[in-house]
Amino acid sequence: MPFAFAALMELLDRTKSLWRALLMGWMFGLGQFVLGFNWIATAFTFQTAMPAWLGWIAVVLLSMYLAIYPALAGAVAWKIGNRERIILAITLAGAWAITEWLRGTVFTGFAWNPVGVTLVPTPLVGTSALIGTYGLSMLVVLFGSVIWLGYYRKWLTPVVVVLVTALLWSLPASKVPEQALAVKPIRIVQPNIGQQDKWRPGFSDQSAARLAALSAQPGPQRPRLLFWPEAAVTQPLQDQRTGPYPDLTQFERSRAAASVAGGEYLLTGGIALKSEDGRTISGATNSVFIIGPGGQPLARYDKAHLVPYGEYLPMRPLLSSIGLSRLAPGDVDFASGPGPRTVRLAGWGKVGFQLCYEIIFSGQVVDRRNRPDFIFNPSNDAWFGRWGPPQHLAQARLRAAEEGIPVIRSTPTGISAVIDARGKIVEQLAWRTAGVIDTTLPPPAANVTLFGKFGNLIPLLLALALIIGSIALSRTERYRGT
Repeated sequence: MPFAFAALMELLDRTKSLWRALLMGWMFGLGQFVLGFNWIATAFTFQTAMPAWLGWIAVVLLSMYLAIYPALAGAVAWKIGNRERIILAITLAGAWAITEWLRGTVFTGFAWNPVGVTLVPTPLVGTSALIGTYGLSMLVVLFGSVIWLGYYRKWLTPVVVVLVTALLWSLPASKVPEQALAVKPIRIVQPNIGQQDKWRPGFSDQSAARLAALSAQPGPQRPRLLFWPEAAVTQPLQDQRTGPYPDLTQFERSRAAASVAGGEYLLTGGIALKSEDGRTISGATNSVFIIGPGGQPLARYDKAHLVPYGEYLPMRPLLSSIGLSRLAPGDVDFASGPGPRTVRLAGWGKVGFQLCYEIIFSGQVVDRRNRPDFIFNPSNDAWFGRWGPPQHLAQARLRAAEEGIPVIRSTPTGISAVIDARGKIVEQLAWRTAGVIDTTLPPPAANVTLFGKFGNLIPLLLALALIIGSIALSRTERYRGT
């Protein structure tokens, strides 16, 4: 990515008009997103009612829209810095961070793959506890400026970037206790159930048997917390309908909780049906259930940040009339929940929830008035191809590092993982394998991180400072020129 940004800066520097700067930024974004979002096309291969080639059209169309944000960043950088390369580079870093934040916010947002995610494998991931993901994105752009300006032997900005990076690198990471005060065993189950089988008629019994077998195999000391993936139970676990309808939900909950003993809890993804009249289904929720021994439902979290076209169909009357449907099976749209929620589990501390792609939204993953001790992030990455799961995991690591809160991920086909409060992977299960992770619950950071206190206010202020400083430098250069 730094080399890509160095190339973008060179193209912007050669550009002679604002419209061409917009075009350069848009084309850069188009290439970035078509490459990075190719996994979306895989989702269409599981829909018998849709041709597979439609997936690539969807990838390109989505990328064409999302590329508007890099186009804006390129245009702002050119407008302010078209007379001086150093100013262009600094402005692009600030504008890129702001437009990435906009991309994750406008029209419900699609925050997937901010460029800061490329720093996750490096020790700099720990600095997200201070400057957040969008601050890391600024660093990536500035690394590109080191390459570009170094080519022109303009060393002022490269020296500053290197010094700032060295300072951030040297700052202590979030203070995390070496071990929790009490050892809390957990088991994460990855059943390796592919999307082609998950919703197949009659497969629910096989799925339940596989989950039960993995959950019951010999393992660590008991009691323990047991984690299953998103929609691990495909039959409804709660149903608001009454009257002549048999209550099958108790059977499903009891079957799911067969491996749960006293003092233990099962946290699993599942579906709840809604009914306004007690007879017909008016909607559903994609949920996480906390289930105790005997199948007793203790709490439920409803996914708040739903996926357009995946979990609900926008403009349903119009689009359904021309034959379109949502990608997830079923004709009933999911309803959104109220947002982040924290639940106290006796003996285990406080758990927060982020269902599937909710984890990608920086600054939106916890209830700040009641911060959890850990976040459970069940997901179904089975239809995201080969590229989607590692990207999803990397973004979950950013949330853990930003908030100083460990993240527990359970997915049907991988990559399931335990992530500590510094964003490091403690243990993981490989993609397309069945198995369990037996470990202990990592502790949260000793203190709330700076990002945890102020959220994206910090990177946005830093980005504005870069742009305002660039404007001031630009005016100084113009004054000297006259």
